[in-house]
Amino acid sequence: MAVVDLTDDNFEQTVTENGFVIVDFWAEWCGPCKSFAPTYTKVSEDHTDIVFAKVNTEEQQQVAAHFQIRSIPTLMIFRDQIIIFSQAGALPEGSFRELIQKASELDMDEVRKQIEAEQAGNA
Repeated sequence: MAVVDLTDDNFEQTVTENGFVIVDFWAEWCGPCKSFAPTYTKVSEDHTDIVFAKVNTEEQQQVAAHFQIRSIPTLMIFRDQIIIFSQAGALPEGSFRELIQKASELDMDEVRKQIEAEQAGNA
């Protein structure tokens, strides 16, 4: 599957309709973003079961503001509509692949239980 361009209009639908989505927040003028792009595309080709997407923060300012993107590139991973990872900075290919492996192995029922417990503690 090719890398998907996300916009203010299709972001929510893409995350809602797909169980595993990795989003790269980037901008045209960003040197580290341009350096990371080939790695992102290469890794995406090996994981056709995952939606790899990009958000141009200059063009899609509403999405960038919603997620409080302050520096780019920023990687965000969604599983079952839950953000399980968010970090600014480009990753080396090996680290990126390892991150995807760890994200895919997460027990999402446990993640939901932890979220519920945290929310109950804050209520």
